[in-house]
Amino acid sequence: MSARADPAELTAAALAGDRRAVARLISLVEDSSAALREVSALLAPHTGRARVIGLTGAPGVGKSTSTSALVRAYRARGQRVGVLAIDPSSPFTGGALLGDRVRMVEHTGDPDVFVRSLATRGNLGGLSWATPQALRVLDAAGFDVVLVETVGVGQAEVDVAALADTTLVLLAPGMGDGIQAAKAGIMEIADILVVNKADRPGADHTYRDLVGALRLAGPARWRPEVMRLDAVSGQGLPELLAAIDRHQSWLESEGALRAGRLRRASEEISQIALAGLRARLGDLDDGHRLAELAARVADGSLDPYSAADTLLSQLRTASPAGPTP
Repeated sequence: MSARADPAELTAAALAGDRRAVARLISLVEDSSAALREVSALLAPHTGRARVIGLTGAPGVGKSTSTSALVRAYRARGQRVGVLAIDPSSPFTGGALLGDRVRMVEHTGDPDVFVRSLATRGNLGGLSWATPQALRVLDAAGFDVVLVETVGVGQAEVDVAALADTTLVLLAPGMGDGIQAAKAGIMEIADILVVNKADRPGADHTYRDLVGALRLAGPARWRPEVMRLDAVSGQGLPELLAAIDRHQSWLESEGALRAGRLRRASEEISQIALAGLRARLGDLDDGHRLAELAARVADGSLDPYSAADTLLSQLRTASPAGPTP
């Protein structure tokens, strides 16, 4: 493939399974390339087939090791697997600090496994802003399962639940995770709670804490299952896969899979529209009009709501396309 292949050529190559083309398309996403609109339009008819599984949890619970174990398990089923691993950003380059993904090295020679690190670049919520579009690339390229591993998160950083069909929240004994999970944030996003490092002392106690917390949570359409896992040895992995399959079957039978993907698409559209709106705000009179309104709000001669209405009115007037009928 030419080093200067155009977006249509890159997209066609990715759809045909060319891993280098897939990597280059994701680079276009990360770089906010001008070609991204064309690429997205070309990919759209081929998306919506991959099963998306999110893995999240605090640093040190074994997310990368568990992700690698799941890759092995799905490959044993004959499925193609993509991994989007979200890492903290380098303060110097903006790149992913853990981009080598040392725990994924065993899969590098497998042509049916694709691993990509995405830097958060300051984005909160445990994900990179590029994750939804990178997911679309892997989905269109024919990967059956896409695993999204978040950066280590706290209770408020739960964006992965909006992106994944099934969200695994990993916890570990000896870290107070049983107590933490009982708090609202993390508990509410889990479809499956996984006690990793289940061979360690305290694992049974953590498991019992989680089961007890779920009993107190009240009725729900889907009650999260609690699973034990030792990702290093693989103990508990078949049971975890069975739990993921049960959740997938429930999603399909209840119509929740479609509803979740509609919410994902709505959020994706909103984020793209907001990014476009911010860009237009910056372009309006080279940003001078916004600065003028901000000065009036700061000195009390104008309230912020009126200022926002004025700015939006000027955006509509400045729109080259005019109002949408």
